[in-house]
Amino acid sequence: MTSSLPAHPFTGMDVHRALEMLRKMLLVRRVEERISDGILTGEITCPCHLYIGQEAVAVGICVNLRIDDFVFSTHRGHGHYLAKGGNLHAMVSEMLCRQTGCSGGWGGSMHLIDVSAGLPGSSAIVAGTIPLAVGAALAFRSAHTNRVAVAFFGDGATNEGVLYESMNLAALLQLPVLFICENNLYSTHMAIGRCLADTDIAKKAAAFGLPAARVDGNDVIAVAQAGDAAINSARSGGGPTFIECLTYRWRGHVGPACDVDKGLRSQQELEHWMQRCPIKLLERRIIEHGLAATQELAQLARDVETEVSRVFALAREARAPMGATALASTTGDA
Repeated sequence: MTSSLPAHPFTGMDVHRALEMLRKMLLVRRVEERISDGILTGEITCPCHLYIGQEAVAVGICVNLRIDDFVFSTHRGHGHYLAKGGNLHAMVSEMLCRQTGCSGGWGGSMHLIDVSAGLPGSSAIVAGTIPLAVGAALAFRSAHTNRVAVAFFGDGATNEGVLYESMNLAALLQLPVLFICENNLYSTHMAIGRCLADTDIAKKAAAFGLPAARVDGNDVIAVAQAGDAAINSARSGGGPTFIECLTYRWRGHVGPACDVDKGLRSQQELEHWMQRCPIKLLERRIIEHGLAATQELAQLARDVETEVSRVFALAREARAPMGATALASTTGDA
């Protein structure tokens, strides 16, 4: 059954949880902006798909996960990595191609890994990690644990057959896996309406009997509530759930440009979504519900900025990887 969930107030939300979600979203935003700056100056040379504008999806889902749950990411994976608790210094070092990077400096932006945080890896192959999440869920169930696997993917992945094979197997075996579609309205440079006959993606899960929801992906509270229900269901043997999160990426498909000058989207459309900034939306709700004052939020933002600046400075001091470590970093011997 498919449901569309409205934006929800802070029902039962405590100040610590609200501020932690805000801190995580600010962290993702500031790191992405620094990466954007690094690309423009030439300091960062690996291809980077920025997550700016979509922070509420990763944070809203991952806030309900345990450290031993697994998240499988995509080429646009910085937000997933940080929201799941990945090592900030290791990720920044990877962007700068340093030995201290989470992939030894050889993987770059699209191949992040931090098993200790429950992120076995990301991949540049569209829809490539979806069956891996289903496999992990099967392993969790076979080992009689209540761990959960999550597959993040974009709307473009819904054109790939492996998604439907994965949903079918997950539904058939009632596996503890979440399918999280980040519908940012564009598949690389193509508007979703030009490649999907039916743009209501959540409905596709109904063919496999999966519970499905379509939520406001810029509302971290709505995402967190949908994610919490799905995760609890999976842990208790309720099987898989499909959640479509409607959101928007502020930058282009790859790199720091906005792609407005290429005629791929309009300035008016971009500005509309920027006015729906997920961070600003949460800040307003925190203040309206009396969970924190404006000054406290300003200090939180300054603290995040200080942390990000410190980590980038530290990562710059590390060495670039040596050729002899290439094989070792892929075999786990480094």
